[in-house]
Amino acid sequence: QALYMLGADHHGYVQRMMAMCAAFGDEPGVNLEILIGQLVNLVKDGEPVRMSKRAGTVVTMEDLVEAVGVDAARYALTRSSINSMLDIDLDQLSKKTNDNPVFYVQYAHARTKQVANNAASLGVDRSEFEPAMLTHVSEEELLAKLIELPRVMATAAEFKEPHRVARYLEEVAGAYHRWYDNCRVTPLGGGEVESVHRTRLWLNNAASIVLANGLSLLGVSAPERM
Repeated sequence: QALYMLGADHHGYVQRMMAMCAAFGDEPGVNLEILIGQLVNLVKDGEPVRMSKRAGTVVTMEDLVEAVGVDAARYALTRSSINSMLDIDLDQLSKKTNDNPVFYVQYAHARTKQVANNAASLGVDRSEFEPAMLTHVSEEELLAKLIELPRVMATAAEFKEPHRVARYLEEVAGAYHRWYDNCRVTPLGGGEVESVHRTRLWLNNAASIVLANGLSLLGVSAPERM
């Protein structure tokens, strides 16, 4: 079990947790690891949010969730290494644009579902898969990214670095958006459904699965419509 903590006031908490671990018969540092992250800097309107316990201006996790939502808060706290200072731009995380990394990834997943629904309505199914037809450079890029999933997950687990998953999802989302702009899953203007359309539907659905599973690992939802 690995716990992630942010902030400097942690020494006593770590000692108590390790003592509890030992009391249950487990080995501290082996059965329980506590990873200490760097401080988090909040930014709003381009200016740092000053926090002070004495002045009563401390921002709690509940405050962050209320300001940007659960998904954005979780994603923002996991997309950077715990070994680096974390800057969270509250304005950016509130935007429904590609500048907001969690929106960027979630929107890619929602697009995969929209494409799949449109394909079904026009009679495109997955009755055949001809990978040789995936010749566009954006298709090669997307396939290459999807294939990296097992390696990324294994590395993130080994080094206990969830930010690797978040950054990977952003790369997958970028590759998917570029593919979406260049390759059609449905025929134009009521044309005939061909093998290439069915094959691309497989690729679309594979991207959907990767994005949904990655977001789930981070505790972030994968909406089907946005």
